[in-house]
Amino acid sequence: MASTRGRAAKPPTATKRAAPKDASISPPPLKRKVQSAISKSAVANFFTPTSQKPKDRTTWIERSPNDDTPATLLVAKYLPEEKDNDKSLQKRRKIAAFDLDSTLIAPASGKRHGQDAADWKWWHHSVPGRLRQMYCEEGYQVVIFTNQGGLTLHPDPKSKAPKSQKSRVPAFKQKCSVILAQLDIPITLYAATEKDIYRKPRTGMWKEMKDDYDLAETDVDHANSIFVGDAGGRPAEVKNGATIPKDFSCSDRNLAHNIGIEFKTPEEFFLGEAPRVFAREVNLADFPFPSQEDVVAFEKKNKQDMILFVGPPGAGKSTFFWKQLKPLGYERVNQDQLKSRDNCFKAATAFLKEGESIVIDNTNPDADVRSQWVELAKKHKVPIRCVWFKTPLYLCEHNDAVRSLNKTLNPEDRQSLPKLAFNGFASRFKEPKEKEGFQDIVEVEFKFKGSREEYEIWGKYWV
Repeated sequence: MASTRGRAAKPPTATKRAAPKDASISPPPLKRKVQSAISKSAVANFFTPTSQKPKDRTTWIERSPNDDTPATLLVAKYLPEEKDNDKSLQKRRKIAAFDLDSTLIAPASGKRHGQDAADWKWWHHSVPGRLRQMYCEEGYQVVIFTNQGGLTLHPDPKSKAPKSQKSRVPAFKQKCSVILAQLDIPITLYAATEKDIYRKPRTGMWKEMKDDYDLAETDVDHANSIFVGDAGGRPAEVKNGATIPKDFSCSDRNLAHNIGIEFKTPEEFFLGEAPRVFAREVNLADFPFPSQEDVVAFEKKNKQDMILFVGPPGAGKSTFFWKQLKPLGYERVNQDQLKSRDNCFKAATAFLKEGESIVIDNTNPDADVRSQWVELAKKHKVPIRCVWFKTPLYLCEHNDAVRSLNKTLNPEDRQSLPKLAFNGFASRFKEPKEKEGFQDIVEVEFKFKGSREEYEIWGKYWV
């Protein structure tokens, strides 16, 4: 009898269920392997002593929109070893600019966003070869412009944000260093981390690129330059029975418009597909520079009265006051300047006692708010008129961005407003009616007011 000393007794095995007679005898299907961005050489390189590792050809720097703010732009410059000479730094007039996510790369895991530094693959197998061809054979300077709102370059030490969120920058740098090394051409990547002048569709990254490559705007061959990105404003559509989701925005297409170069989606550029229809939330072509006939002068009807503005932030109320009502002798009461509603009532009362006509330059969204001003006008026995600014909210957001990001169009140094400011007005708004006590209601449709130079700034896409 065989001895079992020194060996653990085997546990009883479960009785196997007999397979049905008609069961398939084919082997189970193989699971599809997820394509990884980590090569065998990269794994081997992990175990290589630091002194023997090849030099990382990517250099990183940070930049600020001005001297008074922390850095918000992350810049990576890659220069291959064999290109480390003067020839590679010669001016190239044709620019081939690309978005990063969902244009050059995609998550290898199949999830919407990459989970870590290794979770990426090329958007299409042709991507790296096509970019090398553009640099090496077609004379393009290749660059990358990407919005990375999930990154914070200088987090607040008191912030309660998760630790994982604070550590995203090193992982992003690690991923980009591998991407640029695999492309292995002289290339610069610009990553905008905040909603400032660098964020697409604003042209801050484009301006930084021109400075880095010593290019004046007139040096650039706009006719043959291109920007490729997935944010093209395309609606959802069904193709071959599958639903293609809509683009999350139109920011990439709008950036190309602002720069004045051709735009293509990744499907058009890399796969040769026909363009899909697209739509912008606001089409600035619908608001051309006004002719003299388009400007309607405001008519003053009373020796002394009160004008009550009604309209969302960014509707053009303050500009209307300075261009139309200040020359007629009106005084302005504005809560942004006076800081509280009580201060506004005190200032308005003082002006009315002095016999002045006044403008209440606030949003005044509903009848309850407006009734307080109607009562004040009655108390001082002056007529009250309403000027209703019927500017769409999406255009108000555009106006707010233009104002806050351009000092020449922001004499009162107003800061950018949060989305909540516009949504809050919309949730409270009630259309003004004469029965509230107004002598009349003047409806104002939005028209740009300013010089041709100011219109050149306003007429770009900022949101």
